Amino acid sequence: MKYRSFGKLNWSASVLGFGAMRFPVLGGDYAKIDEAQAIDMLRYAIDNGVNYVDTAYAYHMGNSETVVGKALRGSYREKVRVATKMPCWLIDSQEDMDKYLSEQLAKLGIGKLDFYLLHGLTKERWEKLSKLNVLSWAERKMDEGVFDYLGFSFHDSFPVLKRILDSYDNWTLCQILYNYMDANYEAGTKGLEYASSKKIAVIVMEPIAGGRLAMPSSDEIQAVWNKAKIMRTPAAWALLWVWNHPKVTVALSGMNTMAQVKENLETANIAEPGILSKEELRLYKEVASKYRRLGFVRCSACKYCQPCPNGVDVPTIISFYNEYFMKNRSEAVKEEYRKKVKLESWAKNCKKCGKCEELCPQHLPIRQIISNSSFIFEQDG
Repeated sequence: MKYRSFGKLNWSASVLGFGAMRFPVLGGDYAKIDEAQAIDMLRYAIDNGVNYVDTAYAYHMGNSETVVGKALRGSYREKVRVATKMPCWLIDSQEDMDKYLSEQLAKLGIGKLDFYLLHGLTKERWEKLSKLNVLSWAERKMDEGVFDYLGFSFHDSFPVLKRILDSYDNWTLCQILYNYMDANYEAGTKGLEYASSKKIAVIVMEPIAGGRLAMPSSDEIQAVWNKAKIMRTPAAWALLWVWNHPKVTVALSGMNTMAQVKENLETANIAEPGILSKEELRLYKEVASKYRRLGFVRCSACKYCQPCPNGVDVPTIISFYNEYFMKNRSEAVKEEYRKKVKLESWAKNCKKCGKCEELCPQHLPIRQIISNSSFIFEQDG
């Protein structure tokens, strides 16, 4: 495992962090984590050098923190630093801040947090929390020893990120979306460089675009990767692009099988800034261009849009939508959709209420994508 300095702290973090939002589940139910398998995966990662674990109140419909806490019982707690996040959209007072933090500590079963993040900051959320004096509240909690360091995760534009970073001198970390398809999206490279210039650790979420960049490539895209002198899996290409940037501290991966854990650990063992050649970097640009031409929806399958009031399985449908275009409008993908997506969860059930778009951190035009998906996959169904 490779390690990097964690901003202004006298501590080095594993370049691979374990994101606890995509644990394996039972019966396809996102709320029902396969606890035995999830705990085995997390402990295996820790045994092999991972020392940064990221969870949140909302992950797995409120159950992620509980499973992380179970996995860290005994000696495992001493081997890692744990980050969880305030559910900012549920906060209307400092009493709410106290309430949710107490609940989170109880779920995790730990007396003290290492890192507490304000979850999914946007301009509007930051303005609301600022009016509630969230920073004075956080300073008080740190003085009381409830958590050690404050940070935030982010989904907005670079100017908003800069404003938030400049508003407080004691940020320790920020978490941004960053991958080779999204270098100029949201905070982007400018945000990475600005945060790093302020000695703040930068945690990258969605380095594999929610698994989209690990999907089996179309023949057209695979032909580009085949030009490389070193053969790698799509997931390895995606992670190495992120780790190639020296200002990235940790790349989080939401792994849901042991095979993914092992593959990502293997890639993390060679992760160095500047590991990619100029020729390889040119391949990324070519691949990104082809993805965009084929049609790439940047859904990260975070499931914040779920549950849909009309039962539509938005993340799964968008996954099939991406795969359909990546595989050049494959009829086989249409058949898989009809086999695997339950009829009651089909796109045609969408009532265009827009609740999913209100909750989407990527600000995707979900209603249009779902409408397109219904036409593609269901017109003969």
